[in-house]
Amino acid sequence: MIRLLQIEFIKLWNNRASKVLIISYFVLLTSIALVAAIKFDIGPVKFHLADQGIFNFPYIWHFNTFITAFFKLFLAIVIVSMMANEYSNKTIKQNLIDGLSKKEFVLSKFLTVISFAVISTVFVFVVSMILGLIYSDYNEISIIFSDLEYLFAFFIKLIGFFSFCLFLGILVKRSAFALGFLILWQVFEGFVRGMIRWKLFDGETTDRIMGFFPLNSMWNLIKEPFSRLGAVKSVANQIGEEFNFDYAVHWYEILIVLVWTAIFIYLSYALLKKRDL
Repeated sequence: MIRLLQIEFIKLWNNRASKVLIISYFVLLTSIALVAAIKFDIGPVKFHLADQGIFNFPYIWHFNTFITAFFKLFLAIVIVSMMANEYSNKTIKQNLIDGLSKKEFVLSKFLTVISFAVISTVFVFVVSMILGLIYSDYNEISIIFSDLEYLFAFFIKLIGFFSFCLFLGILVKRSAFALGFLILWQVFEGFVRGMIRWKLFDGETTDRIMGFFPLNSMWNLIKEPFSRLGAVKSVANQIGEEFNFDYAVHWYEILIVLVWTAIFIYLSYALLKKRDL
């Protein structure tokens, strides 16, 4: 397995575009720390975003994993480009000639996906821990290490999304078309949601059905965290609104994403096995 990973990382590091995207991705993950520097001081109005509790333990695990998940598109581009380069540079054919089986080839790509997810999760953990220790009002050990399931959900979300991108890269062979297909699939899920809601069921039932679709199931792993903020709740109470959302990470939501991950990896292998290279 280490040999397969070494092969993939050598390919990625020797590709200038992939290198730039990977570095940019981790720079963006770090840049969430810049949010702490946002201040408004206009006369009597003084606003410091870090004082609003977004870096308080354990809320920071929820907030940071939700926000940083949006940056995964950078690695998605790397993954589909990685597959496109295999076809355009004929390296996939050369790897197979050199003795790498199609099963090992797909495994090497999946190990790369897992590596990206692991490194991203550790990176977010470290950045969040530093920000929390600096700005959090609560520093008890039991509070700091509660709600870490959001990090696990973040890890599973990345694996599922990157596996989908890997499958699209193998299916379409061209990175631009693969990314276009990803966007179209998002539009498709939105269209299906609208039709089900309009013609068949209420909002709650529609959400349950859509939870079985790949991109929606990944989105459901980490719910929006903003309505948990005290300031938002205070404003809601003043206008007579009350938030009563379920922010928890549920085991069945994780299971759905893991099933989709297995499907995408199997389809990637089945497609590669059937295709004449």
